[in-house]
Amino acid sequence: MEEFKKRQGIFLLQLIAVTAILYGIHSYLLYHFAKEITFFFPVWQIYAFHVVITLLFYSIINYRYSTGKKEIFNLFMILTFLKMVLAILFLLPLLLSDFENKQPDVFNFFIPYFLFLFFEVFSITRFLQRP
Repeated sequence: MEEFKKRQGIFLLQLIAVTAILYGIHSYLLYHFAKEITFFFPVWQIYAFHVVITLLFYSIINYRYSTGKKEIFNLFMILTFLKMVLAILFLLPLLLSDFENKQPDVFNFFIPYFLFLFFEVFSITRFLQRP
């Protein structure tokens, strides 16, 4: 259980750092290149969603691995599918709204989605490769 807490703490610090960097870059780009666009979702809500989901899913996989279950591929695939479903549910108010230009909001959501997914996969494979 000590290994679980150690991995979890390191991941949390890395997640905070990655989130701060991505949020800063994203906000900067929107401020300078998309001033005139009105977005349905604020950027902070998008990042809050990604941070919570990424932390929750990493924690589940980390806990499962720490309890001795080394085969986590199926769990990872199920959680990735669940993440896609939750992403659609998050975007559902936008998709069902009368909002005129939905494409910028969808890009605003899915670019960080894939960056957070990459970070999660990278972090999981890194601790799985350790002996």
